[in-house]
Formats: sequence, structure tokens, C-alpha cells
Amino acid sequence: MMTNLFSVFDPSSNIMNLSINWMSTFIGLLIIPMSMWLIPSRMTMLWNIITNKLHEEFKLLIGKKMINKGSTCIFISIFSIILYNNFMGLFPYVFTSTSHMIMTLSLALPLWVSFMLFGWTNNSKHMFIHLVPQGTPSMLMPFMVCIETISNIIRPGTLAIRLAANMIAGHLLMTLLGNTGSTMSIYIMPLLIITQILLLTLESAVAIIQSYVFAVLSTLYSSEVN
Repeated sequence: MMTNLFSVFDPSSNIMNLSINWMSTFIGLLIIPMSMWLIPSRMTMLWNIITNKLHEEFKLLIGKKMINKGSTCIFISIFSIILYNNFMGLFPYVFTSTSHMIMTLSLALPLWVSFMLFGWTNNSKHMFIHLVPQGTPSMLMPFMVCIETISNIIRPGTLAIRLAANMIAGHLLMTLLGNTGSTMSIYIMPLLIITQILLLTLESAVAIIQSYVFAVLSTLYSSEVN
């Protein structure tokens, strides 16, 4: 039961000890029409075009060394699952799982750890070179190593926080405006409805952009260890 403004972000709502909010990831599967799975419908053709475009772009970002190893598949999969969860959060009373750090960190941290293990194991010299940017004066090299090391360590945190903060900010604003509707004059109500529709449109764009940003940044981080 929602008792305050922030209850919409509480994943503990349940019926018979079955979490409703966290089931949002699976509820969306019921919305997908059966034709999506059975025949090459327009939806599947559109999704194939999107994934092919993403594959071409990620292939350029990763570099020539990893093109033939199917490494773009994992980033397309990450884009897909984040986009899916972001859009599921736009439905009323459905918990946005990507607004919680436990979800976003679960995606960002294993990726970063795998990149670091692969890079330092196979390309140690290349990883050391990245710690000192080209053209750095000799006096500043120790400081640049510290700065680059810290910036490298906080990468999974920045990935996770960026996604969670962007998803929770728009939802919180929509909740704040929605709660003022009961106390608002009937003459101002159309303005509130228009504002909510515009915010919903903005959140739809943010859902796409943030999933794309997460996947692109992950691809760029992987390209640095090759």
C-alpha cells in the first residue's frame, strides 16, 4: 500500500509474499503479441533494423580486433533489456527496476570487472599507457596516473548512477504533479494534463536515450582494453 510520495519507488509491495513491483520485468512479456514470436511481423522487422544499426555502430566503436568475435551481441542485449525495463516503468503502478542502484550496478559492475580483468591480463602495457595521456609533462605524470586511476575505478558507479538518476527524476516529477491534481482548480486541470502528456513523451525519449548511452559507454570502455 502506498503511504507517501516515495512509495512508488518501494519494491516491497506484495500480495501473498509475491513481489508485484519486481515482477514488472516479466509482466511485459504478456503484452508482447504472439505474432512477435511466430512470424516475421512488422515489429520484428523494425527490431531487426534497429539491432543491425546498433551492430554497425558498436562495431565501429569496438575496433577491428574484436569485430569477428560477436562482441556486439552483449551490448545489443544490454541495450534491449534496459530499454524494456525503462518502458515498463512508464506504465501506471509498475515499478521501474532501472531506477534502483541494485539493478543498474548489477549491469555495470560485472561489465567493468570483466573489462579490467581482460585488459590487465592480456594487454598490460596498453592499460599502463592509458594511465598517462599522450603529451603529459613529466612533472604531472604522477598526478595524471592518480586521476586516471580514480576515473577508471568510478566508471561502474557513474554508469549506474546516471541511469538510475535519470529514470527516477522524471518519474518523481510526474508523481509530484499528479498528486497536485486533486487540489487544483478545474480551470487549470487541462494545463496539468497537457504537462503530464509532455512529460510522458519526454520520459519515453529518456528511456531510449539512457539505454543507448549505457550501451555506448560500455562499448567505449571495452574498446580501451583491446
